[in-house]
Amino acid sequence: RSFLLCIGSLALTDLLGQLLTSPIVISVYLSGRTWDAIDPSCHLCAFFGFSMTVFGLCPLFIASAMAVERTLAIRTPHWYASHMKTWVTKTVLLGIWLAVFAFALLPIAGLGQYTLQWPGTWCFISTGDSQLTGSLFFASTFAILGLLSLVVTVACNLATIKALVSRCRTKATVSRSSKQWGRITIETLIQLLGIMCVLSACWSPLLITMLKMIFSHTSFEPCKGFSHEAQSSELRKECNFFLTAVRLASLNQILDPWVYLLLRKILLQKFCQAASAVSKCSNNDWKGRSVTLSEEIGRTTA
Repeated sequence: RSFLLCIGSLALTDLLGQLLTSPIVISVYLSGRTWDAIDPSCHLCAFFGFSMTVFGLCPLFIASAMAVERTLAIRTPHWYASHMKTWVTKTVLLGIWLAVFAFALLPIAGLGQYTLQWPGTWCFISTGDSQLTGSLFFASTFAILGLLSLVVTVACNLATIKALVSRCRTKATVSRSSKQWGRITIETLIQLLGIMCVLSACWSPLLITMLKMIFSHTSFEPCKGFSHEAQSSELRKECNFFLTAVRLASLNQILDPWVYLLLRKILLQKFCQAASAVSKCSNNDWKGRSVTLSEEIGRTTA
């Protein structure tokens, strides 16, 4: 039940993130006007950057909590059964939300800044020269927290996979229970591997790029004045890569619920049953057509 509660919270978080950010980007893009003309006070930019930070870190932390929960359930089942209650899961999820909200409010309190990003349709954490110390601290903390959550998720999932494989090997006798355990193990392995691949592919480029920028004392602020004619091809590649990394991170909000849901046992079984039914229908139709054709040939020759 704790795992399902985490999945529901993750899906709700991702949905809210999409509903609060995507309409703003689409509206600015379709209006054909600059962000400064639409938002001269920069309040909308601050809200957008706040939303990007909250709905970026929350899914990462919730995924880490889910990975820890699965590790405890597999490696210490007795302790898990006696200590992991529903209220504990709710408390952890509430703590994640409150902590991320407090962190995302730091730029509004003066530590860090949310600024307009290239191509002028979205806002995110500033990496520029204004308020240098606060901006670098906030940006580096965001990247480090994101990478730490990824490391925790991958480490816990690998530990869970190792425990599943070891337990599966100990069941040497070929019985119905061992076969059932083998199927459960395979399904869990597929789900954990899918989770790790999606999280790593979507978030690693952005987080690593931010850390690389911080340690090399460079900035993506020149991208705001990007022009195909005036800027070098090297700067163009860097700006495009940064934008692609952000889009990948945003794509994770769409993929997260599907990865957890589509790789569940019931849905995998339904998919296999549907594929089998389609295959049988195709074979039956072909057989019926063959019989009809044979009868027609027999009548013609007669």
